[in-house]
Amino acid sequence: MELENKIYLGVDWGEARIGLALADGEINIATPFKTVPSLTELLQAVKEEMVDCVVVGQPIKMRGESEGISSQFTAFLNKLKEFLPDMEIVLVDERLSSQAADSLPGDKKTKSGRDEMAAMIILQNYLDRF
Repeated sequence: MELENKIYLGVDWGEARIGLALADGEINIATPFKTVPSLTELLQAVKEEMVDCVVVGQPIKMRGESEGISSQFTAFLNKLKEFLPDMEIVLVDERLSSQAADSLPGDKKTKSGRDEMAAMIILQNYLDRF
């Protein structure tokens, strides 16, 4: 299956911040976008960037278990689906994305930079499947 020429938004959810990354299906390269403090700002980014598909990093334990995922993540995901009922929302395993972001070259003095890089890795992992 080939990626369609869509705008993709990668999401690294956190209780304090949400890292975002963007890509389009033609180029297939994810880039860090920004960090937002809430779902409201994420929804604004979806609208402003004319996003077609949201790729969300799903917290999964190292042994592959999704059991015990935080109720805050579940509430976030349910609200996202509620506010974007016609949007394609894809869950991607986010294990080690933050650690991978830390291993990339560059200045990581702020946690928001790390969140954007983690979102980029999550989105790129999705894009690389095709």
